[in-house]
Amino acid sequence: MAEVKGQPGSTPRGPYISVITNRTTNLVIRGVMLFSVGVLLALVLNLLQVQRNVTLFPPDVIASIFSSAWWVPPCCGTASAAIGLLYPCIDSRLGEPHKFKREWSSVMRCVAVFVGINHASAVLNMSAQKVDFANNVQLSLTLAALSIGLWWTFDRSRSGFGLGVGIAFLATLATQLLVYHGVFQYTSPDFLYIRSWLPCIFFAGVITMGNIGRQLALYECKVVQEKPHQE
Repeated sequence: MAEVKGQPGSTPRGPYISVITNRTTNLVIRGVMLFSVGVLLALVLNLLQVQRNVTLFPPDVIASIFSSAWWVPPCCGTASAAIGLLYPCIDSRLGEPHKFKREWSSVMRCVAVFVGINHASAVLNMSAQKVDFANNVQLSLTLAALSIGLWWTFDRSRSGFGLGVGIAFLATLATQLLVYHGVFQYTSPDFLYIRSWLPCIFFAGVITMGNIGRQLALYECKVVQEKPHQE
């Protein structure tokens, strides 16, 4: 009897093919990768903030070469995984595919721009300390423009912008609560307990992790589509 192609079990599938086409396994792999990227970025960016005297942690928690509280990287990694997995899901739900079918080089440029924005916030923060309110507003507006420019350059989707604003709002609220309870503090706060430019950093970070998550999902779809043709 002739074997019908395309039916389940019609063609022997090796263990690698079975794993790479398993949706749950792919979801876990993407989550772990996004978590790792989030932890790495948290360590690097928080180190820059601490070195520039933007954030101050109690002396007893600065006990490592990374100068970071132990809970910061895991929290950032978890948030990064959630954001990176959420973006492709929202795109498919809304029927709004990502407009830019770019390569990993574009994603790496997005990450570099995000790191640059974060570093600029630390550098400009030092020059804006002990000056009038107008300069703090100018600093926040400058970083807001840079963050929106990052979205326009690497995203341009309505879902991406909406998620970026919403998650940045929640992250800002959570940070206010942490500072209020004395977990850490900001030097020269000008927006309740934090700096007014912090939501811009959160927004840029959300867009960056969303792009990484989209690219991982796009790569997964490409691999799943190509593997059956190679059997």
